[in-house]
Amino acid sequence: MKSLLPLVSLLAIAAAPAADPYAWLEDIEGSRALGQVKAWNAETEQLLTRNPRYEEDRARAKAILDDEAQIAEPETVMGAQVTNLWRDAAHPRGLWRIASLSSYTAGKPEWRTLIDVDALGKAEGKSWVWHGAQCLEPAYTRCMVALSAGGTDAQVVREFDLTAGAFVPGGFVLPEAKSRYTWIDRDHLLVASDWGAGSLTVSGYPRIAKVWTRGTAITAAKTVHEAPASIVGLEVRAPVDATQRWPMIAVNTTFFQSDYIVRLPDGRFAPLPLPPGTDVRDVIDGRAIVSYSKPAGGFDAGVLVAYSLADVAAGRRAVPELVMAPTASQAVEEVSATDHVLWVKVLDDVSGKLLALRRGADGRWSQQAMPLAAASTVHIVGSAGTRDLAFATVEGMLTPPTLYAVGADAKLAAVQSLPAKFDARRYAVAQHFATSRDGTRVPYFLVTKKGATKPAPALIHAYGGFRNAQTPTYLTDQPYRAGPLGLFWVEQGNAFVLANLRGGGEYGPRWHQAGLREKRQNVFDDLHAVAEDLVRTGVSAPKKIAISGRSNGGLLVGVAMQQRPDLYGAVIAGSPLEDMRRYSHLSAGASWIDEYGDPDKPADWAFISKYSPYQNVRAGVRYPPVLFYGSTKDDRVHPGHARKLAALLKANGNTVYFHEYLEGGHAVGADHAEDARRAALLDAFLRRELMEK
Repeated sequence: MKSLLPLVSLLAIAAAPAADPYAWLEDIEGSRALGQVKAWNAETEQLLTRNPRYEEDRARAKAILDDEAQIAEPETVMGAQVTNLWRDAAHPRGLWRIASLSSYTAGKPEWRTLIDVDALGKAEGKSWVWHGAQCLEPAYTRCMVALSAGGTDAQVVREFDLTAGAFVPGGFVLPEAKSRYTWIDRDHLLVASDWGAGSLTVSGYPRIAKVWTRGTAITAAKTVHEAPASIVGLEVRAPVDATQRWPMIAVNTTFFQSDYIVRLPDGRFAPLPLPPGTDVRDVIDGRAIVSYSKPAGGFDAGVLVAYSLADVAAGRRAVPELVMAPTASQAVEEVSATDHVLWVKVLDDVSGKLLALRRGADGRWSQQAMPLAAASTVHIVGSAGTRDLAFATVEGMLTPPTLYAVGADAKLAAVQSLPAKFDARRYAVAQHFATSRDGTRVPYFLVTKKGATKPAPALIHAYGGFRNAQTPTYLTDQPYRAGPLGLFWVEQGNAFVLANLRGGGEYGPRWHQAGLREKRQNVFDDLHAVAEDLVRTGVSAPKKIAISGRSNGGLLVGVAMQQRPDLYGAVIAGSPLEDMRRYSHLSAGASWIDEYGDPDKPADWAFISKYSPYQNVRAGVRYPPVLFYGSTKDDRVHPGHARKLAALLKANGNTVYFHEYLEGGHAVGADHAEDARRAALLDAFLRRELMEK
């Protein structure tokens, strides 16, 4: 097939040489690079938007995404009130609003708008994207509101008066940076930010934490911790139990390992005596709830353990106590504490379960399963501390989401249920297991149209990294950041697959660690095994299978297309990593060395070089047609990754589509209009390459 992108005036080569002729595409805002991006965008749009279904898909996707029949999830429960960010056609960037908790749990919230993000952006001449708010208990009258220009990870943070409904004149303001912040009390903030030259890590994140006092200049903030530039960065947060706020500094020595420093009630900062490879998940009854990613102190990886903060404050040895040990098929995914209940969401063979845990007088923890639908995806989306309520969504690929208020007594109240957006009776969904090359059973979810002819084109969406589990959600929201693409695909008689590869968190630490560093090939083998299982069972056929992934998933599909061009027929790579020789020197890449290895170390480059997509393009091989999408404003994964691999593939005569959005950041979606366009473009791409040939 004829290549799609205009020729770059460069030699067609089999792999990127030492002197990279595509390095100019790393100049994110450079005129030459942006000129090439715009040309590629225009050609891709010209080819795909003329597809007869494109406009119908775009309009339908926009209507689905903007539908006011959407769940108003609680952003924060604040005493007797709850906040929510609402986006629809009239408010694409969102309304931040508040209602009473009683009206909300009754399913009839009486909303009051606090900030109209679209109107604020228009008034201030900024393309603001909402990044959330932190409000200080118990009064909840003062909040720190974070806004990003164009969707980047960097943000501006400003103090907001909830009672007055306005930003506080002369209040706390953090300038644009990748700041981390939390309240200590009404007059003090704990902040990790860009304090000027030398204050960031190699990864571009803060390494210095300070306490900033109201009424003083930010330059007068007092340093409470300074870490070396070699760490990934500092995080700050303040879990709250029934009586106490516990501000903490997490010193992220690597992406997966942190040391914790807690602010004690007397104002001192003291280290938490935790083993390596532990994460503080929440605080309840004066105890830090900690998850283990490695075995330590007689506890297995994957368990939850409690540490007494009173012992830490008194200088006594904090003796860990077991809270919960998941079974071999389970993984702890989400933890949220209310005043008397620890809510834990676990995955059990990738199906969600919600547990309520309580500590007895003898120090033993009991657990009770909540009566939510089996074989579903469950997410804890909020909690009300004094009422011991958890808010949880429950959904499946064919079952629209329902938001429940779950009581400690196991009583459920449906707060809001979405109406069906398609006739689920026309489709079938099932979980299957493929066998990877080393014998590992790899789960995947398959959706097909009943009565569809086999074999049919198939789309596999996968991730396989960073402990992130991929759980099935309603089909109008599959795959991630492409809206209803999954629905569009299966209603045409095709198959949609969500694969649960190693490297993710579906089975806890062991599942993640099986895909780390030199074990990365396991992840690629798992994807190949799922695709081969579709062929073996007659669901699809070689060259009729598309693969899709974002970010780390974009690396996954970039590798897979090179390893098995005989198996895959189309590739979608969103915000991808592709040049693994350079990744640790681009944007936030240095923070991921714990996941991939360090390409500057010969021993690590020896295994990374075997799969790095940019270094493994082979002359004379015709790879599956690939569509790259991303954002110019992505300050996490450098847009140069996609740009350079697109140019190299194109120069070698391969079929490449390319679309880079100017805004949206790493999520590549500043609003529903962009998400709808992407869903329509991707569907047009898949039809063109898998259905119309």
